[in-house]
Amino acid sequence: FSLSLQQDVIAGFLYAILILVVFHPVVDLIDNFNLTYKYAPLIIITTLGTAFEMTAVQKIEEQLASLRIAKRSTLSEEPAYLLDIDISKPAQSESSRFVAVSCSNQSIKVYNRETLNFLREYSSCPGILNGVRFAHACDSIVFSACSDGTVKCWDIRLATQKAVQIFRGYPSNIFISFDINCNDLIICAGTEKVEKDTFLVFWDARGITNCASAAKEPLGVYSESHNDDITKICFHPIEPNLVVSGSTDGLVNVFDINKDNEDDALLSTCNSDSSVSSVGWSGKDYKQVYCMTHDEGFCWWDIAQLDTEEPITLLHVLDVREAVCVDNDSLHYLVGGLYHEKADKLFLIGGMSTGNMHLISCGTDGLSLVGSLCGGHSATVRSFCWSLTDESLLTGGEDAQLLLWKPGAVERSLAKKASMKIASSVQKRVRVHNSSLKSRKK
Repeated sequence: FSLSLQQDVIAGFLYAILILVVFHPVVDLIDNFNLTYKYAPLIIITTLGTAFEMTAVQKIEEQLASLRIAKRSTLSEEPAYLLDIDISKPAQSESSRFVAVSCSNQSIKVYNRETLNFLREYSSCPGILNGVRFAHACDSIVFSACSDGTVKCWDIRLATQKAVQIFRGYPSNIFISFDINCNDLIICAGTEKVEKDTFLVFWDARGITNCASAAKEPLGVYSESHNDDITKICFHPIEPNLVVSGSTDGLVNVFDINKDNEDDALLSTCNSDSSVSSVGWSGKDYKQVYCMTHDEGFCWWDIAQLDTEEPITLLHVLDVREAVCVDNDSLHYLVGGLYHEKADKLFLIGGMSTGNMHLISCGTDGLSLVGSLCGGHSATVRSFCWSLTDESLLTGGEDAQLLLWKPGAVERSLAKKASMKIASSVQKRVRVHNSSLKSRKK
Protein backbone atom coordinates (compact mmCIF):
# COMPACT_ATOMS: atom_id res chain seq x y z
CA PHE A 1 0.00 0.00 0.00
CA SER A 2 1.54 3.35 -1.05
CA LEU A 3 0.37 6.95 -0.84
CA SER A 4 0.14 9.26 -3.81
CA LEU A 5 2.49 12.25 -4.01
CA GLN A 6 -0.30 14.57 -2.88
CA GLN A 7 -1.10 12.36 0.08
CA ASP A 8 2.61 12.19 0.93
CA VAL A 9 2.82 15.98 1.03
CA ILE A 10 -0.28 16.29 3.23
CA ALA A 11 0.87 13.51 5.56
CA GLY A 12 4.32 15.07 5.84
CA PHE A 13 2.83 18.47 6.63
CA LEU A 14 0.58 17.04 9.38
CA TYR A 15 3.49 15.06 10.80
CA ALA A 16 5.63 18.20 10.91
CA ILE A 17 2.89 20.04 12.81
CA LEU A 18 2.62 17.13 15.27
CA ILE A 19 6.35 17.16 15.90
CA LEU A 20 6.32 20.93 16.33
CA VAL A 21 3.40 20.94 18.77
CA VAL A 22 4.37 17.90 20.85
CA PHE A 23 8.15 18.02 20.86
CA HIS A 24 8.87 21.76 20.55
CA PRO A 25 8.64 22.28 24.35
CA VAL A 26 11.04 19.38 24.81
CA VAL A 27 13.56 20.90 22.36
CA ASP A 28 13.26 24.21 24.19
CA LEU A 29 13.92 22.37 27.44
CA ILE A 30 17.05 20.79 25.96
CA ASP A 31 18.29 24.14 24.64
CA ASN A 32 17.53 25.99 27.88
CA PHE A 33 19.47 23.54 30.00
CA ASN A 34 22.26 23.07 27.44
CA LEU A 35 21.67 19.31 27.24
CA THR A 36 23.14 17.17 24.51
CA TYR A 37 20.61 16.01 21.94
CA LYS A 38 21.44 12.37 22.58
CA TYR A 39 19.19 12.60 25.66
CA ALA A 40 16.25 13.98 23.68
CA PRO A 41 14.62 10.57 23.01
CA LEU A 42 14.59 9.78 26.75
CA ILE A 43 12.98 13.12 27.59
CA ILE A 44 10.44 12.69 24.80
CA ILE A 45 9.51 9.19 26.02
CA THR A 46 9.12 10.49 29.58
CA THR A 47 6.92 13.34 28.34
CA LEU A 48 4.72 10.97 26.39
CA GLY A 49 4.50 8.62 29.39
CA THR A 50 3.25 11.45 31.59
CA ALA A 51 0.67 12.37 28.96
CA PHE A 52 -0.49 8.75 28.85
CA GLU A 53 -0.85 8.64 32.65
CA MET A 54 -2.94 11.78 32.58
CA THR A 55 -5.18 10.18 30.00
CA ALA A 56 -5.56 7.07 32.17
CA VAL A 57 -6.61 9.18 35.16
CA GLN A 58 -9.06 11.07 32.98
CA LYS A 59 -10.59 7.77 31.86
CA ILE A 60 -11.07 6.72 35.47
CA GLU A 61 -12.67 10.07 36.27
CA GLU A 62 -15.01 9.71 33.29
CA GLN A 63 -15.89 6.21 34.50
CA LEU A 64 -16.72 7.50 37.97
CA ALA A 65 -18.78 10.33 36.51
CA SER A 66 -20.74 7.76 34.44
CA LEU A 67 -21.91 5.80 37.50
CA ARG A 68 -25.65 5.15 37.30
CA ILE A 69 -28.10 3.26 39.50
CA ALA A 70 -28.06 -0.47 38.74
CA LYS A 71 -30.06 -1.75 41.73
CA ARG A 72 -32.10 -0.34 44.58
CA SER A 73 -32.99 -2.24 47.75
CA THR A 74 -36.61 -2.60 48.79
CA LEU A 75 -37.66 -0.42 51.72
CA SER A 76 -38.41 -2.35 54.89
CA GLU A 77 -41.56 -1.89 56.98
CA GLU A 78 -39.52 -0.08 59.64
CA PRO A 79 -37.02 2.02 57.70
CA ALA A 80 -33.93 3.40 59.41
CA TYR A 81 -30.79 5.38 58.60
CA LEU A 82 -28.06 3.34 56.89
CA LEU A 83 -24.98 4.35 58.86
CA ASP A 84 -22.16 2.13 57.61
CA ILE A 85 -21.62 -0.27 54.69
CA ASP A 86 -19.11 -3.02 54.00
CA ILE A 87 -18.88 -5.67 51.29
CA SER A 88 -17.47 -9.16 51.72
CA LYS A 89 -13.91 -9.53 50.53
CA PRO A 90 -13.85 -11.54 47.27
CA ALA A 91 -11.68 -14.59 46.71
CA GLN A 92 -9.35 -14.55 43.72
CA SER A 93 -11.20 -14.09 40.40
CA GLU A 94 -14.50 -13.90 42.28
CA SER A 95 -16.73 -10.99 43.16
CA SER A 96 -18.14 -10.05 46.55
CA ARG A 97 -21.24 -12.01 47.53
CA PHE A 98 -22.64 -10.03 50.46
CA VAL A 99 -23.28 -6.51 51.70
CA ALA A 100 -23.63 -5.71 55.41
CA VAL A 101 -25.24 -2.49 56.62
CA SER A 102 -25.45 -1.09 60.16
CA CYS A 103 -28.71 0.76 60.82
CA SER A 104 -29.95 3.36 63.27
CA ASN A 105 -32.57 0.94 64.64
CA GLN A 106 -29.73 -1.07 66.24
CA SER A 107 -29.70 -3.79 63.59
CA ILE A 108 -27.32 -5.22 61.00
CA LYS A 109 -28.83 -6.14 57.66
CA VAL A 110 -27.18 -8.45 55.14
CA TYR A 111 -27.99 -8.31 51.42
CA ASN A 112 -27.02 -10.18 48.28
CA ARG A 113 -24.27 -8.16 46.63
CA GLU A 114 -25.62 -8.23 43.06
CA THR A 115 -29.40 -8.23 43.53
CA LEU A 116 -29.59 -6.27 46.83
CA ASN A 117 -32.13 -8.84 48.01
CA PHE A 118 -32.44 -8.91 51.81
CA LEU A 119 -30.93 -12.05 53.42
CA ARG A 120 -30.54 -11.70 57.21
CA GLU A 121 -30.87 -9.29 60.10
CA TYR A 122 -29.13 -9.20 63.49
CA SER A 123 -30.00 -7.06 66.50
CA SER A 124 -27.43 -5.26 68.66
CA CYS A 125 -29.89 -4.28 71.42
CA PRO A 126 -29.55 -2.63 73.82
CA GLY A 127 -26.57 -0.75 72.35
CA ILE A 128 -26.09 1.57 69.36
CA LEU A 129 -24.13 0.17 66.41
CA ASN A 130 -20.96 1.96 65.34
CA GLY A 131 -19.55 0.25 62.27
CA VAL A 132 -19.69 -3.05 60.41
CA ARG A 133 -16.80 -5.03 58.82
CA PHE A 134 -16.42 -8.34 57.02
CA ALA A 135 -13.48 -10.61 57.78
CA HIS A 136 -10.90 -10.64 54.98
CA ALA A 137 -10.39 -14.41 54.71
CA CYS A 138 -14.01 -15.54 55.15
CA ASP A 139 -16.86 -13.69 53.46
CA SER A 140 -19.50 -15.08 55.82
CA ILE A 141 -18.02 -13.60 59.01
CA VAL A 142 -19.06 -10.05 59.87
CA PHE A 143 -18.15 -7.89 62.89
CA SER A 144 -19.89 -4.93 64.51
CA ALA A 145 -18.96 -2.51 67.32
CA CYS A 146 -21.54 -1.46 69.87
CA SER A 147 -21.97 1.23 72.48
CA ASP A 148 -22.54 -1.48 75.13
CA GLY A 149 -18.77 -2.04 75.24
CA THR A 150 -18.60 -5.06 72.92
CA VAL A 151 -17.53 -6.03 69.44
CA LYS A 152 -19.68 -8.89 68.17
CA CYS A 153 -18.98 -11.47 65.46
CA TRP A 154 -21.79 -12.93 63.34
CA ASP A 155 -21.74 -15.92 60.96
CA ILE A 156 -24.31 -15.43 58.19
CA ARG A 157 -24.12 -19.13 57.25
CA LEU A 158 -25.89 -20.05 60.51
CA ALA A 159 -29.58 -19.80 61.25
CA THR A 160 -28.97 -18.44 64.74
CA GLN A 161 -29.55 -14.76 65.45
CA LYS A 162 -26.94 -14.81 68.22
CA ALA A 163 -23.37 -13.62 67.87
CA VAL A 164 -20.89 -16.48 67.51
CA GLN A 165 -18.24 -14.53 69.40
CA ILE A 166 -18.23 -11.49 71.69
CA PHE A 167 -15.16 -9.33 72.31
CA ARG A 168 -15.79 -7.53 75.57
CA GLY A 169 -14.15 -4.29 76.63
CA TYR A 170 -13.68 -2.79 80.07
CA PRO A 171 -16.74 -1.73 82.13
CA SER A 172 -16.65 1.97 81.22
CA ASN A 173 -16.00 1.44 77.48
CA ILE A 174 -18.47 2.86 74.95
CA PHE A 175 -17.24 1.88 71.48
CA ILE A 176 -17.89 4.36 68.67
CA SER A 177 -15.36 3.08 66.09
CA PHE A 178 -13.52 -0.13 65.21
CA ASP A 179 -11.70 -2.09 62.52
CA ILE A 180 -10.06 -5.48 61.95
CA ASN A 181 -6.60 -5.77 60.41
CA CYS A 182 -5.92 -7.23 56.97
CA ASN A 183 -4.90 -10.70 58.19
CA ASP A 184 -7.87 -10.99 60.58
CA LEU A 185 -5.65 -11.36 63.65
CA ILE A 186 -6.33 -8.13 65.56
CA ILE A 187 -9.47 -6.13 66.30
CA CYS A 188 -9.18 -2.56 67.54
CA ALA A 189 -12.03 -0.40 68.89
CA GLY A 190 -12.08 3.26 69.91
CA THR A 191 -14.06 4.62 72.84
CA GLU A 192 -15.96 7.73 73.79
CA LYS A 193 -14.29 9.85 76.42
CA VAL A 194 -15.54 8.87 79.88
CA GLU A 195 -14.36 11.30 82.55
CA LYS A 196 -10.70 11.66 81.53
CA ASP A 197 -10.27 8.30 79.83
CA THR A 198 -10.13 7.52 76.09
CA PHE A 199 -8.94 4.11 74.87
CA LEU A 200 -7.90 2.15 71.83
CA VAL A 201 -8.77 -1.42 72.87
CA PHE A 202 -7.19 -4.48 71.18
CA TRP A 203 -8.25 -8.14 70.97
CA ASP A 204 -6.92 -11.34 69.43
CA ALA A 205 -9.50 -12.11 66.71
CA ARG A 206 -8.44 -15.71 66.12
CA GLY A 207 -10.43 -18.77 67.08
CA ILE A 208 -14.11 -17.99 66.57
CA THR A 209 -15.71 -20.45 69.01
CA ASN A 210 -19.39 -20.60 67.92
CA CYS A 211 -20.20 -19.96 71.55
CA ALA A 212 -21.52 -16.51 72.34
CA SER A 213 -21.00 -17.01 76.09
CA ALA A 214 -17.23 -17.32 75.61
CA ALA A 215 -16.46 -13.58 75.61
CA LYS A 216 -12.90 -12.62 74.80
CA GLU A 217 -11.03 -10.20 77.01
CA PRO A 218 -8.77 -7.46 75.58
CA LEU A 219 -5.08 -7.93 74.87
CA GLY A 220 -4.47 -4.39 76.10
CA VAL A 221 -5.13 -0.72 75.42
CA TYR A 222 -3.52 2.54 74.25
CA SER A 223 -4.63 5.33 76.56
CA GLU A 224 -2.21 8.27 76.17
CA SER A 225 -2.34 9.30 72.50
CA HIS A 226 -5.85 10.82 72.34
CA ASN A 227 -7.70 12.97 74.87
CA ASP A 228 -11.21 12.90 73.39
CA ASP A 229 -13.63 10.59 71.53
CA ILE A 230 -11.90 8.28 69.02
CA THR A 231 -14.25 8.65 66.07
CA LYS A 232 -12.51 6.52 63.44
CA ILE A 233 -10.05 3.61 63.23
CA CYS A 234 -8.61 2.24 60.01
CA PHE A 235 -6.02 -0.53 59.66
CA HIS A 236 -3.54 -0.40 56.79
CA PRO A 237 -4.82 -2.34 53.72
CA ILE A 238 -1.64 -4.43 53.30
CA GLU A 239 0.47 -3.95 56.47
CA PRO A 240 -1.34 -5.73 59.35
CA ASN A 241 0.68 -3.95 62.06
CA LEU A 242 -0.20 -0.38 61.02
CA VAL A 243 -3.34 1.43 62.15
CA VAL A 244 -4.48 5.07 61.97
CA SER A 245 -6.92 6.66 64.41
CA GLY A 246 -8.79 9.96 64.36
CA SER A 247 -10.37 11.82 67.24
CA THR A 248 -12.44 14.84 68.16
CA ASP A 249 -9.24 16.18 69.76
CA GLY A 250 -8.12 16.98 66.20
CA LEU A 251 -5.31 14.42 66.08
CA VAL A 252 -4.68 11.70 63.51
CA ASN A 253 -2.28 9.12 64.93
CA VAL A 254 -0.41 6.35 63.10
CA PHE A 255 0.65 3.33 65.19
CA ASP A 256 2.82 0.26 64.66
CA ILE A 257 1.18 -2.23 67.01
CA ASN A 258 4.17 -4.61 66.79
CA LYS A 259 6.05 -2.30 69.16
CA ASP A 260 6.23 -3.15 72.85
CA ASN A 261 4.53 -0.05 74.25
CA GLU A 262 2.31 2.86 73.20
CA ASP A 263 5.09 5.46 73.11
CA ASP A 264 7.18 3.36 70.73
CA ALA A 265 4.12 2.35 68.72
CA LEU A 266 3.15 5.95 67.95
CA LEU A 267 4.90 6.63 64.63
CA SER A 268 3.35 10.02 63.87
CA THR A 269 0.80 12.53 65.08
CA CYS A 270 -0.80 14.86 62.55
CA ASN A 271 -2.99 17.76 63.67
CA SER A 272 -6.11 18.50 61.64
CA ASP A 273 -6.99 21.53 63.82
CA SER A 274 -10.57 20.28 64.01
CA SER A 275 -12.76 17.39 65.14
CA VAL A 276 -11.98 14.34 62.94
CA SER A 277 -14.92 12.50 61.38
CA SER A 278 -13.13 10.07 59.04
CA VAL A 279 -9.63 8.76 58.26
CA GLY A 280 -8.12 6.53 55.57
CA TRP A 281 -5.04 5.40 53.66
CA SER A 282 -4.04 6.34 50.11
CA GLY A 283 -1.12 6.51 47.67
CA LYS A 284 1.13 3.81 46.21
CA ASP A 285 1.75 1.16 48.87
CA TYR A 286 -0.65 3.22 51.00
CA LYS A 287 1.99 5.49 52.51
CA GLN A 288 -0.35 8.46 52.82
CA VAL A 289 -3.12 9.16 55.32
CA TYR A 290 -6.02 11.59 55.03
CA CYS A 291 -8.86 12.78 57.21
CA MET A 292 -12.12 14.68 57.01
CA THR A 293 -13.44 16.83 59.83
CA HIS A 294 -16.89 17.49 61.27
CA ASP A 295 -16.80 21.03 59.87
CA GLU A 296 -16.11 19.63 56.37
CA GLY A 297 -12.37 20.21 56.29
CA PHE A 298 -9.83 17.93 54.60
CA CYS A 299 -6.21 17.06 55.46
CA TRP A 300 -3.77 14.85 53.54
CA TRP A 301 -0.31 13.76 54.70
CA ASP A 302 2.61 11.74 53.28
CA ILE A 303 3.86 9.50 56.07
CA ALA A 304 6.79 8.36 53.90
CA GLN A 305 8.34 11.81 54.46
CA LEU A 306 8.52 11.45 58.26
CA ASP A 307 12.25 10.67 58.27
CA THR A 308 13.14 13.35 55.73
CA GLU A 309 13.32 17.14 55.76
CA GLU A 310 10.39 17.36 53.34
CA PRO A 311 7.01 18.57 54.67
CA ILE A 312 4.51 15.77 55.21
CA THR A 313 1.41 17.88 54.49
CA LEU A 314 0.19 17.35 50.93
CA LEU A 315 -3.00 19.39 51.22
CA HIS A 316 -5.02 21.14 53.93
CA VAL A 317 -8.43 22.55 53.05
CA LEU A 318 -10.28 24.30 55.87
CA ASP A 319 -13.71 24.02 54.22
CA VAL A 320 -14.23 21.81 51.17
CA ARG A 321 -17.65 23.39 50.59
CA GLU A 322 -15.95 26.65 49.71
CA ALA A 323 -13.06 25.09 47.78
CA VAL A 324 -15.10 23.05 45.27
CA CYS A 325 -17.23 24.75 42.64
CA VAL A 326 -20.42 22.86 41.75
CA ASP A 327 -22.51 24.22 38.88
CA ASN A 328 -26.18 24.85 39.68
CA ASP A 329 -25.77 22.90 42.91
CA SER A 330 -23.92 23.01 46.19
CA LEU A 331 -21.86 20.84 48.52
CA HIS A 332 -23.22 20.50 52.05
CA TYR A 333 -21.08 17.76 53.62
CA LEU A 334 -18.40 15.10 53.10
CA VAL A 335 -19.05 11.38 53.45
CA GLY A 336 -15.54 9.96 53.07
CA GLY A 337 -12.58 9.17 50.85
CA LEU A 338 -12.03 6.67 48.04
CA TYR A 339 -8.52 5.71 46.90
CA HIS A 340 -8.57 4.30 43.36
CA GLU A 341 -5.61 1.91 43.02
CA LYS A 342 -5.65 1.70 39.22
CA ALA A 343 -5.52 5.46 38.81
CA ASP A 344 -3.35 6.01 41.92
CA LYS A 345 -5.78 8.77 42.76
CA LEU A 346 -7.65 9.86 45.87
CA PHE A 347 -11.26 10.96 45.53
CA LEU A 348 -13.70 12.39 48.06
CA ILE A 349 -17.44 11.82 48.13
CA GLY A 350 -19.70 14.58 49.36
CA GLY A 351 -23.25 15.61 48.81
CA MET A 352 -26.37 17.61 49.52
CA SER A 353 -29.14 17.17 52.03
CA THR A 354 -31.45 16.43 49.08
CA GLY A 355 -29.51 13.24 48.30
CA ASN A 356 -27.36 14.29 45.32
CA MET A 357 -23.70 13.23 45.60
CA HIS A 358 -20.52 14.82 44.26
CA LEU A 359 -17.24 13.09 43.32
CA ILE A 360 -14.17 15.22 44.03
CA SER A 361 -10.63 14.63 42.77
CA CYS A 362 -7.73 15.33 45.15
CA GLY A 363 -4.38 16.71 44.04
CA THR A 364 -1.55 18.49 45.82
CA ASP A 365 -2.66 21.62 43.94
CA GLY A 366 -6.21 21.41 45.29
CA LEU A 367 -9.63 19.81 44.80
CA SER A 368 -11.75 19.62 41.65
CA LEU A 369 -15.20 18.31 40.83
CA VAL A 370 -15.26 15.09 38.77
CA GLY A 371 -19.01 14.60 38.50
CA SER A 372 -22.31 14.32 40.34
CA LEU A 373 -24.59 11.36 41.03
CA CYS A 374 -28.18 12.55 41.00
CA GLY A 375 -31.63 10.99 41.17
CA GLY A 376 -30.73 8.28 43.66
CA HIS A 377 -31.14 9.25 47.28
CA SER A 378 -33.73 11.65 48.63
CA ALA A 379 -31.91 12.56 51.85
CA THR A 380 -28.38 12.86 53.24
CA VAL A 381 -26.01 10.03 52.25
CA ARG A 382 -24.32 8.66 55.35
CA SER A 383 -22.15 5.82 54.02
CA PHE A 384 -20.63 4.24 50.93
CA CYS A 385 -18.40 1.34 49.90
CA TRP A 386 -16.30 1.12 46.74
CA SER A 387 -15.59 -2.14 44.88
CA LEU A 388 -12.49 -2.09 42.68
CA THR A 389 -13.38 -5.51 41.25
CA ASP A 390 -16.28 -4.25 39.13
CA GLU A 391 -15.80 -0.46 39.59
CA SER A 392 -19.10 -0.19 41.44
CA LEU A 393 -20.29 1.96 44.33
CA LEU A 394 -22.74 1.16 47.13
CA THR A 395 -24.38 4.04 48.99
CA GLY A 396 -26.75 4.29 51.93
CA GLY A 397 -28.45 7.23 53.57
CA GLU A 398 -31.10 8.80 55.75
CA ASP A 399 -33.79 7.74 53.25
CA ALA A 400 -33.15 4.07 54.25
CA GLN A 401 -32.18 3.21 50.67
CA LEU A 402 -29.24 1.03 49.67
CA LEU A 403 -28.18 1.79 46.10
CA LEU A 404 -25.77 0.00 43.77
CA TRP A 405 -24.11 2.24 41.16
CA LYS A 406 -22.24 0.93 38.12
CA PRO A 407 -20.71 2.72 35.10
CA GLY A 408 -23.37 3.27 32.44
CA ALA A 409 -25.96 1.14 34.25
CA VAL A 410 -29.71 1.36 33.59
CA GLU A 411 -31.98 0.89 36.58
CA ARG A 412 -34.51 -1.90 36.05
CA SER A 413 -35.88 -2.09 39.58
CA LEU A 414 -39.54 -1.24 40.10
CA ALA A 415 -38.81 0.23 43.54
CA LYS A 416 -39.43 3.94 43.73
CA LYS A 417 -37.26 6.51 45.40
CA ALA A 418 -38.45 7.36 48.89
CA SER A 419 -39.35 10.98 49.24
CA MET A 420 -39.50 11.43 52.99
CA LYS A 421 -36.70 11.66 55.50
CA ILE A 422 -36.94 9.06 58.23
CA ALA A 423 -37.18 10.02 61.87
CA SER A 424 -34.27 8.65 63.88
CA SER A 425 -32.78 8.84 67.35
CA VAL A 426 -29.24 8.83 65.99
CA GLN A 427 -26.95 11.37 67.62
CA LYS A 428 -26.40 14.57 65.68
CA ARG A 429 -23.64 14.38 63.11
CA VAL A 430 -21.72 17.33 64.51
CA ARG A 431 -21.05 17.54 68.23
CA VAL A 432 -19.49 20.30 70.28
CA HIS A 433 -16.27 19.27 72.00
CA ASN A 434 -14.22 21.28 74.45
CA SER A 435 -10.73 19.91 74.04
CA SER A 436 -7.28 21.35 73.75
CA LEU A 437 -5.55 20.38 70.53
CA LYS A 438 -2.07 19.02 70.91
CA SER A 439 0.69 18.23 68.47
CA ARG A 440 3.33 15.59 68.97
CA LYS A 441 6.18 14.69 66.65
CA LYS A 442 6.38 15.82 63.03
